[in-house]
Amino acid sequence: MGMMRLSKCLVSLLFLVALSGFTHGFVMSPHTLLNRLSQNSNYYLTTEEHWFDQTLDHYSPYDHRQFKQRYYEFLDYFQVPDGPIFLKICGESSCNGISNDYLGVLAKKFGAAVVSLEHRYYGKSSPFKSHTTENLKYLSSKQALFDLAVFRQWYQESLNLKRNKTGAENSWFVFGISYSGALSAWFRLKFPHLTCGSLASSGVVLAVYNYTDFDKQVGESAGPECKAVLQEITELVDRSLESNRKELKKQFGAAELEIDGDFLYFLADAAVIAFQYGNPDALCTPLVEAKKAGEDLVAAYAKYVKDFYVGTFGVSVETYNQNHLKNTAVNEGNSDRLWWFQVCTEVAYFQVAPSNDSIRSSKINTKYHLDLCKNVFGEGIYPEVDMTNIYYGGTKIAGSKIVFTNGSQDPWRHASKQTSSPDMPSYIITCHNCGHGTDMRGCPQSPLSIEGNAENCSAPDAVNKVRQKMIEHIDLWLSECKGTGRSSL
Repeated sequence: MGMMRLSKCLVSLLFLVALSGFTHGFVMSPHTLLNRLSQNSNYYLTTEEHWFDQTLDHYSPYDHRQFKQRYYEFLDYFQVPDGPIFLKICGESSCNGISNDYLGVLAKKFGAAVVSLEHRYYGKSSPFKSHTTENLKYLSSKQALFDLAVFRQWYQESLNLKRNKTGAENSWFVFGISYSGALSAWFRLKFPHLTCGSLASSGVVLAVYNYTDFDKQVGESAGPECKAVLQEITELVDRSLESNRKELKKQFGAAELEIDGDFLYFLADAAVIAFQYGNPDALCTPLVEAKKAGEDLVAAYAKYVKDFYVGTFGVSVETYNQNHLKNTAVNEGNSDRLWWFQVCTEVAYFQVAPSNDSIRSSKINTKYHLDLCKNVFGEGIYPEVDMTNIYYGGTKIAGSKIVFTNGSQDPWRHASKQTSSPDMPSYIITCHNCGHGTDMRGCPQSPLSIEGNAENCSAPDAVNKVRQKMIEHIDLWLSECKGTGRSSL
């Protein structure tokens, strides 16, 4: 991931680039903005809610508590009774329906039913009435994977009951983007008998303690001219913070961010979003022009941040405020505290400044992240990165029948699997505006791009070529387990 702290999205109808993952504000997600969009039916295959009784703790033989977990189903294209079932994993935000992206095209092509389960704790699927640190102990990718497995079994049995069959198995295929892309790969790894295969779009399977490659990719995607301007702005901001802190923060509409690290992270993310979600020119063109014209670069960047990142993109400044992250109230539309708990306990993805040639401020370091985890959640909370990678394998994941896709401009791709290995093909979509989840969402990474239309990509042929590869693998792997619903390992 988000990965993932965007909120209060304002949607403009035409060309706006809004996205959930990653999964991530601090760790920005492709889901977060998507799921705060208008409920306009054109953008969703369905928004009709269904509910499932889920086990709270899959690891305890004694704790029998359950909670209501929300899910959706879309059956318009389903070839009854033996068509495949596509399980679309919801990630680290409220899941308000099944979005009408490229998965809808695939479902129609394969005659598939589409079901989607909301991630535990997010949206309306919270087990508790308060998100205290103690109550968050059941929030993890491991518990979420068991949620998916139990739900998959229950849904299959429900279908069998409807058609008066016993032990019948449809062919299942799992899909996810960003953090949910990682879950998709991990589900195939841990429960290979429950799915014919998985698509991990921008799947961030590698937990990273100091994620310096993130910032390096931003510089690479920006290109030399834009990168130099961004670095100059960072230098000017760092200096101004020493002498003119309050006025500087006011200039960016971020006076509430009392902690300098929070403010600097806000400014760093504002630049990242342009590359991550496929709109580099929205950032680089005005800044490079301002540099050439000898204009005030800090003022030019403040205009971009307020007009585009906060205005058009709809990001809330409070998302970066650690006092806001301490709020334990359950809020369907706000997932910031929840995702940070996962960051601070499992995956880190700490986007720190590299030791040299950095774009973001050097003050965004490991200490800043660890201090945030401690400040927000209390003593003893830190990311078990090594344990996460040992458990799942990181980029050495040893599953099978998983397709990994990544956009060439996406800084999250360095936490994904980018090199093919036997039975785990990996594809990089190369184009000027191919970012996070391009294969499923088109370009820019806008939920308003119905059916993941790729026509606005700078290289639509590259997107379509990868999509064709995806279709070939899905077709092959579904055929290999047709009638059993269970893949050979």
